[in-house]
Amino acid sequence: MTIDVKICGLTTADGLAAAVRAGARYVGFVFYARSPRNVSVRQAAALALTVPAGVRKVGLFVDPSDPELAEVLRAVPLDVIQLAGDETPARVAEVRARTGKPVFKAIRIEGPDDVALAHTYEDSADFLLFDAKPPKDMILALPGGNGLAFDWKLIAGETWRRGWILAGGLTADNVADAMEQSGATFVDVSSGVEDRPGVKSPAKIEAFIKAARNATP
Repeated sequence: MTIDVKICGLTTADGLAAAVRAGARYVGFVFYARSPRNVSVRQAAALALTVPAGVRKVGLFVDPSDPELAEVLRAVPLDVIQLAGDETPARVAEVRARTGKPVFKAIRIEGPDDVALAHTYEDSADFLLFDAKPPKDMILALPGGNGLAFDWKLIAGETWRRGWILAGGLTADNVADAMEQSGATFVDVSSGVEDRPGVKSPAKIEAFIKAARNATP
């Protein structure tokens, strides 16, 4: 069974090199000003040049405008667009058509209603990405990358017409359990492999990917 890992929120050449060296199949760059992992178009373009063939470059956006997407895509050779805001299924389909890129749509999960909502995106997104919904009283909560996990059993046993990705609060210590409980074979991590927000740890990246690859979904 193939296990795919995405390391998201990369900001430095060292972090990116560590992700590639450890075997990440996807690497992510965040284009969202409020995030401590935000990169400029110029930074992302330079980092993207170092990504070898076979590793897919993902750009994370939050409710982006068409001009914003166009600006990034002119300079950064992204392979995938990830939408992490409140984009509707229609907007997801529009972004997919306008950019010609596969789209990952992040869905924030707290309960069964959120799982039901996720199914409404199956006709527009290429992959669904399940992350934790932050509590309403969480100060300065981000659309993703808050280091929070949700109840993985909420998605266990669900049948999806699209591929899906598990994210939210994953670390080297819990990723195997998360995959076993949810059935995930594609996992995404950001804060769980950092020394501090926005600064990736090569050792944590290596440990996370090793733990995911050794897991039994």
